[in-house]
Amino acid sequence: MILIPAIDLMNNQCVRLSQGDFDTQTVYSNDPVQTARKFEESGFTHLHMVDLDGAKKKTPVHLEMLRAVSAATCLFIDFSGGIRNADQARQVFEMGASAITIGSMAVQDPETTEAILKEHGPEKVILGADVKNEFIATAGWLEQSDKDIFSFLDFWFGKGFSKVMITDVSKDGMMEGPSLELYRKVLERFQQIRLIASGGIATMEDIYQLDALGCYGAITGKALYEGKLNLGELASFLKKYRI
Repeated sequence: MILIPAIDLMNNQCVRLSQGDFDTQTVYSNDPVQTARKFEESGFTHLHMVDLDGAKKKTPVHLEMLRAVSAATCLFIDFSGGIRNADQARQVFEMGASAITIGSMAVQDPETTEAILKEHGPEKVILGADVKNEFIATAGWLEQSDKDIFSFLDFWFGKGFSKVMITDVSKDGMMEGPSLELYRKVLERFQQIRLIASGGIATMEDIYQLDALGCYGAITGKALYEGKLNLGELASFLKKYRI
């Protein structure tokens, strides 16, 4: 399992929210580039970069920061937030992203989503599924759709996606443990899926449980920033699973 640190961007700062609430932001760094470098120096190989301002404005905002982080590191950067058309997707790749995650657009504009998937391929386009009570949330979690997670995955994996990043919004930033039961249900139903778990990771035990469950990747943010993870165990895990 790949362990992936997250950098959530607002006003060119690294922040974290609780349960997707924009009014609960905590600023952890004024230098996202340096933060990314530290992750790489610690042994991480991947980075999940979320443009929270972009998600809210429905257009990418932090493209220059993406370019700066890409130029300063060799990390595999997955970028999300605000991508709503094929030109924006191309621009994000041009600025240094290794992959993009498409969430809201997959709900609101399936035709464009499918076109982007066909243009760039399933290794570079990840399906994003932000979930509230097993229904898909959109627009930086500010809106909830009428699509449940299972029909959503059924549809999109039939179109060629191979990776999905699933975030239980109720768990995100709360450090109360990941949504193991939800991930178990998904992996039982979609056995070929490469599932990236996001939200709630607080301890190394959470990481080991997600690994044992069969997750392809796991994203952690707040627990890293607040030093909740055991750095010795974390280093051993990263060395063992280094990609």
